[in-house]
Amino acid sequence: MNNAAALNTPSLTAPYGPLVRRIEAEATVIGDQILKIDHFLNHRIEPAFITEMGRELARRVGRFEPSVILTAEASGIAPGLVVAQALGVPLVYAKKYAPQVESPAIARIIPSPTKGGETKLVLSQRYIVPGDRVVIVDDFLSNGRTAVALIEMAREAGAEVLCASFIVEKRFKQGHGAIEAEGVPVSTLAQVEALENGRAVLSQP
Repeated sequence: MNNAAALNTPSLTAPYGPLVRRIEAEATVIGDQILKIDHFLNHRIEPAFITEMGRELARRVGRFEPSVILTAEASGIAPGLVVAQALGVPLVYAKKYAPQVESPAIARIIPSPTKGGETKLVLSQRYIVPGDRVVIVDDFLSNGRTAVALIEMAREAGAEVLCASFIVEKRFKQGHGAIEAEGVPVSTLAQVEALENGRAVLSQP
């Protein structure tokens, strides 16, 4: 399947019932922008549930036949590792917190309007090489800046980016469109349409 056809494949973004139900029941919503599910996804991680979600992502993105999974430090590592294990391919993560890697290296500076300041992502070209078939995996899709940076870095290394996949997507942000503007299809397990009145409004299975 080519990337253009995959853009219109509904199963890439079919709401994943077990995750949707947990977000509805357990998420903390702050204002109309912040959704916190730290207690099972990216601060305290439940191994059984992250494995279940990662395997579901792998089932969806396996059609692209990636040769490597790419993510960013640190919260993308857990789902990325499960997807990589399920597909039998390596996981590579761009370093963020101690961005010294073996040269030659590719870097991007990502502004963070919500948190303030900037983040530097660095990727060694020893581990993403020309001819690699890359699928990106991360926990949240919001504005898409990290994912777009990973797409650019992988392409600069000579790799092909086949899909960007996420556990949770904030549909009311611009990330989905930013990634598709790069010609890369998006796969997500839960789609948050809005945060209002202290609750998350999600697409339903």
